[in-house]
Amino acid sequence: MRQSCLLVGKAHAAAALMLKPGITTQQVNDVVEEFILDHGATPSFKNYHGFPYATCISMNEAVVHGFPGKHVLKDGDIISLDIGVYKNGFHGDSAYTYAIGNVDDDIKRLLRVTKESLYIGIDKVRTGNRIGDISNAIQEYTEKKNGYGVVRELVGHGLGRSLHEDPQVPNYGKKGSGPKLKEGMVLAIEPMINMGVKEVSHLDDGWTVLTKDRKPSAHFEHDVCVTKGDPDILSSFTEIEEAEKKNANLTWSYGV
Repeated sequence: MRQSCLLVGKAHAAAALMLKPGITTQQVNDVVEEFILDHGATPSFKNYHGFPYATCISMNEAVVHGFPGKHVLKDGDIISLDIGVYKNGFHGDSAYTYAIGNVDDDIKRLLRVTKESLYIGIDKVRTGNRIGDISNAIQEYTEKKNGYGVVRELVGHGLGRSLHEDPQVPNYGKKGSGPKLKEGMVLAIEPMINMGVKEVSHLDDGWTVLTKDRKPSAHFEHDVCVTKGDPDILSSFTEIEEAEKKNANLTWSYGV
């Protein structure tokens, strides 16, 4: 399963190297799909419940599940890529939000806080804790401390031989609530955080989720295994962050 999760990060990196003003989101999707197929895997998302693409590409006010297409990237955009791969009987699933060119400082802050919240949630992935401990940690940092909107309708999930398994992993909740974490569980933890209100709406395509107030949204996701000790992060952002630094069109890069 770790192989599938790491391959997702490499697919992200292939996309990150090409991101720049003037290319279309369809071109990004095509590079990701070709990379996955060339590495002996299949895209988890393509044809999943009818989703027609290999990659969910969500721009600016789109939270998740955006369709690739003719939309052209421009300076100041943010673009969230959610990628899944299926290889050797297991899925990997990871999301990352990129900043194109000269992005406003308030948007940079949204991305930084969202990414930090992912690791704050991951720190609660320990045997004997509960799902609510993860959820509460993310909510406290993003909503209570930083004033952002935590999306309620969309959540993280278990991951394994199926793309979406129990338990669900909300980004909001109460400490000590929900299922107990057991050794060997793998969770896809994915804060989806809005700059403005928490409410969302949907496009007529039946998939794309937008912020209700049309302010930007950020999305980061890791796959994490519960162990008796520290959380075991199966996916990786290392190659993504290296690609960000190599691409002069991604003018903002940071690590956590």
